[in-house]
Amino acid sequence: MHLSLKLRLTLVFGTGMAVVLLGLGTYAYLRVSADLVASVDAGLRSRAQVLVDAAGSPQAPSVVGAPGKLIDPDEAFAQILDGSGQIVEASSAVSDRPLIAASEVSAVAGVMFFTRQLDPQDDPVRLLAVPVSENPFRIVVVGATLGDVIEATQRLLIVMGTVGPVALLITAGAGWLLAGAALKPVEQMQSQAAAISASEPDRRLPVPASGDELARLATTLNSMLDRLQEALERERRFVDDASHELRTPLATLRGEIDLALTRRREAPELEAALRSAQDDVTHLQRLAEDLLVMARTRGGRIPVHRVEASLAELTQRSVESIKNQAFAAGVTIDIDVSDEIVEVDPERIEQALRNLLENAIRYSRHGDIVRVTARREDSIAWFAIADSGPGFAPDLLASAFEPFIRGQDETASPTRSGLGLSIVRAVAEAHGGSATAENTVDGARVKLEVRT
Repeated sequence: MHLSLKLRLTLVFGTGMAVVLLGLGTYAYLRVSADLVASVDAGLRSRAQVLVDAAGSPQAPSVVGAPGKLIDPDEAFAQILDGSGQIVEASSAVSDRPLIAASEVSAVAGVMFFTRQLDPQDDPVRLLAVPVSENPFRIVVVGATLGDVIEATQRLLIVMGTVGPVALLITAGAGWLLAGAALKPVEQMQSQAAAISASEPDRRLPVPASGDELARLATTLNSMLDRLQEALERERRFVDDASHELRTPLATLRGEIDLALTRRREAPELEAALRSAQDDVTHLQRLAEDLLVMARTRGGRIPVHRVEASLAELTQRSVESIKNQAFAAGVTIDIDVSDEIVEVDPERIEQALRNLLENAIRYSRHGDIVRVTARREDSIAWFAIADSGPGFAPDLLASAFEPFIRGQDETASPTRSGLGLSIVRAVAEAHGGSATAENTVDGARVKLEVRT
């Protein structure tokens, strides 16, 4: 059984209030009882003092029975006992037996109070024993019934038993209303959050004007929704652009195959068609690999497996993988690499370098030179690829490493950035480094830095 938060808060509030009322009631009961008993004790002290003074006066032969010494015997009474506990003199109401036992008489060395039940059918009594003389040893015992005290405390219990539950119900009701008022903004946010869907991602939660914790919570949740909407839109753009990138080479490949099948062709023509289809398949394979890398990122980072590798071997293998593409474009690759050992993920580094080299070749003219430089400086290894092409479009340079970014070059023709540079940045960040791009006097230069 799940209780609502409003009901749980009310129960907690009511329980806390019940504990407080119980504690206050107990304290009040004990304090009033103690004060009433203290009042009785004060009266007994006063009466005992009167009797002690009278016992020392020769004009009062009957101390207990002297007029004006005691009030009505039903409420107050007295006895004078000797050392053996026998009654020497007593009020008429208590003349039948001693108020305290003989063993207790000998223990009375000063003022001593006792609470006794003299008769099971009567109220308890409060007794005060005070020594009167040493020779012969005598004590005065005065007492009063505790009926008034018991009656007063019972009335107090009745009042607390009546007022306490009423007060508890009132405070519980106030707690219910207070919890409802406090949770009303939460309910509004909940209903608004339930209405947010993929078809209406721009809806936001209402922010209370109170400026309290709930307002800050609503603001934080709205910020989270903004980030989620941005991520959703970025994912949609990514899927759209990836579909477009895949559709172009697939359409080209389909056209080439259809064209090759329209009529019988000679072996050279078929070979040319197959080579063209091979280029499209290679393009598709590289694109699929890039998409797979992006899909395998965890928390924005590509998992890497570091091993020791040579800068020279990493660079040489990357160049070898695109040498046919460079030869076909008439582009020369110039390598300037130091032969040092670094601890990186060779597969990822080669993939990033291959993407950079392919971009550089794509934007180079026939006869241009693409320069590859690699060095290690302390704990940083860096690779730089420079080409003599047109460089990055001005509006594309700042976001060149975003996937599928569109821009315009100096001739106002649209340009696109696929996944190649995004993979480069992802590889750099996975190694704790960074990737930067800049336009130079001769063309463009991209630098990849990794921590080894």
